[in-house]
Amino acid sequence: MSLFHNHDHHDHAGHDHSGHHHGHHHGEGAGPAAFPWRRAALAAVLIAFAVAAASLVQVRSGEATVITRFGNPSRVLLEPGLSWRWPAPFEATIPVDLRLRTTSSGLQDVGTRDGLRIIVQAYVAWQVQGDPDNVQRFMRAVQNQPDEAARQIRTFVGSALETTASSFDLSSLVNTDASQVRIADFENQLRQQIDQQLLTTYGVRVLQVGVERLTLPSVTLNATVDRMRAERETIATERTAVGKREAAQIRSAAERDARIVEADATVKAADIEAQSRVEAAQIYGRAYAGSPQLYNLLRSLDTLGTIVTPGTKLILRTDAAPFRVLVDGPPTLDNKSGSQP
Repeated sequence: MSLFHNHDHHDHAGHDHSGHHHGHHHGEGAGPAAFPWRRAALAAVLIAFAVAAASLVQVRSGEATVITRFGNPSRVLLEPGLSWRWPAPFEATIPVDLRLRTTSSGLQDVGTRDGLRIIVQAYVAWQVQGDPDNVQRFMRAVQNQPDEAARQIRTFVGSALETTASSFDLSSLVNTDASQVRIADFENQLRQQIDQQLLTTYGVRVLQVGVERLTLPSVTLNATVDRMRAERETIATERTAVGKREAAQIRSAAERDARIVEADATVKAADIEAQSRVEAAQIYGRAYAGSPQLYNLLRSLDTLGTIVTPGTKLILRTDAAPFRVLVDGPPTLDNKSGSQP
């Protein structure tokens, strides 16, 4: 009895559920049939948005964007911002880096014009030229791979270093005299060697070329030291010769000036002596005119002063002039008449 009752209850519940489900399905079926255009419009908007998003191209600062059509370059976008293209697979975009890059040649063993070897390392600052033709040239040359471009640029610079070094003597690159060093000329000539080649081959513009390092092998270093020593000895010899020549000129000029001064002094002394003799004669004349006896006395004393020295021994008559005055003494002079009493 109990089992039968449960069975009936189960069938009744299942019947009610089926009826309820049927009624619900019948009530919703009228919605999509009444508004079919809503789903179509939403799908169209989503498709249009997806197509627009796939057609937009963003050009970043410092880059160029190449638009390819079925794999072939079609046009180049250079201005930063948004642009349009056909969606894939019709058109695709390839960014090209336009920023400045530097590449080093590494150490290169090259020969100078005078047959000596140097080890030099140079660097190149470069960037892809920002115009459509050169951007496409860069893509064709290295498949838009900056590392491959740097490797090939190193090869160019290595060859240019060999050619450029052969145009310079070692003394114009390594010298203790800074005025003789021509590194700037070396760098300019190196840039001229690679500038046009890199532009026409890779679409790359060279902004700067410089020497990073320059050293000498041991053989070259010894030869350089010997050359510098010889140059120093030559300079020392030249300066010694110049010093001796200048010293001789100075001595000659001094001797000439001394002779001139001595001659002038001799002339002046002769003039002074002549003038003094004239004045002495005038004094003697006035003295003789004023007192002849005093004049004779003074002259006698002058004569004694001239001929008698501390080591002179004389035996003379005492009554003869001028020694008479030594015995008789000075004459007595008359102040009025000027004669003896």
